[in-house]
Amino acid sequence: QVQLVESGGGLVQAGGSLRLSCAASGRTFSSYGMGWFRQAPGKEREFVARISWSGTSTYYADSVKGRFTISRDNAKNTVDLQMNNLKPEDTAVYYCAVRLGVGSSSGPSGFGSWGQGTQVTVSS
Repeated sequence: QVQLVESGGGLVQAGGSLRLSCAASGRTFSSYGMGWFRQAPGKEREFVARISWSGTSTYYADSVKGRFTISRDNAKNTVDLQMNNLKPEDTAVYYCAVRLGVGSSSGPSGFGSWGQGTQVTVSS
């Protein structure tokens, strides 16, 4: 079982940058693909990005493509999300999660072991 803790959220002006980090416990972290999701008030949790177990394959939602970069360090058991050129519509609680062997690869049903989330607020 992998436990996840997100950090790095905060308040930033539009056009600014933040780097989120997700720290994982458990010796099997490097065996799993990982993903980042976000959830704004009153909205469903939505896919942001995912990365393969090796880090060689990544995939992004259209809304963040070209602005966000997902990466991982299996030696440190971390997966990061670098967010550049932030927009007010990026405001949400951001969650990391472990890719399951079933379910959608770009939907919440395909991920588990959710962290507690970290708040990102982008002011205009």
